[in-house]
Amino acid sequence: MRDRAQALLIDLDGVLRRWDPAPMIAVEVEYGLKPASLLETAMSWDIYRPAMAGEITDAEWMGLVADRLPLSADESIAAVAAWQAYRGEVDPEVLAFVREVRAGGRKVAIATNATDRLRGDLDALGLTAEVDLVLSSWELKVHKPAPEYFEQACQAIGELPKHVLFVDDDDRVIRGARSAGLSGYRWAGPEHVPYLRKVLDLPE
Repeated sequence: MRDRAQALLIDLDGVLRRWDPAPMIAVEVEYGLKPASLLETAMSWDIYRPAMAGEITDAEWMGLVADRLPLSADESIAAVAAWQAYRGEVDPEVLAFVREVRAGGRKVAIATNATDRLRGDLDALGLTAEVDLVLSSWELKVHKPAPEYFEQACQAIGELPKHVLFVDDDDRVIRGARSAGLSGYRWAGPEHVPYLRKVLDLPE
């Protein structure tokens, strides 16, 4: 039997923060861009990886995205700015779970691949004071699912990997966490909260 988890690392995007696709779709329609082209351009590995690994700023990353859009320079800049104005929404059920974990005496950290814009987003979303730590790939200079990311994350939260529960919506990242010795659980929705509560040995 595994050791009881003493701390929770939780992903931000797709778990604690959710994104309504409507604002992005509206920008693409307005500027005549192909569906999902903004996200696909931003996620191109040659510009996404350095943005997550702390090698370039969020502004530099978005500048590279604008450069690749099939629009005039002014239109590209305006389209990216309009897209980026929306910063997502907090999932209230996940936030309630985070609060319950902390109330039960367990530390909680947001563990996310992010840019230097993360801290401002967390402030705007009201999440900064809701967790004990923020473990950003941009600040650690290494991104999930690299073993070094999880090693630094466990050191920061002060627990051995076997005592840390990691929750993420990405299978590849979960596999990386498990390889590093953490308990990894793939998030698919709040229906998983009762099980996670048991893993953390929280009262019913």
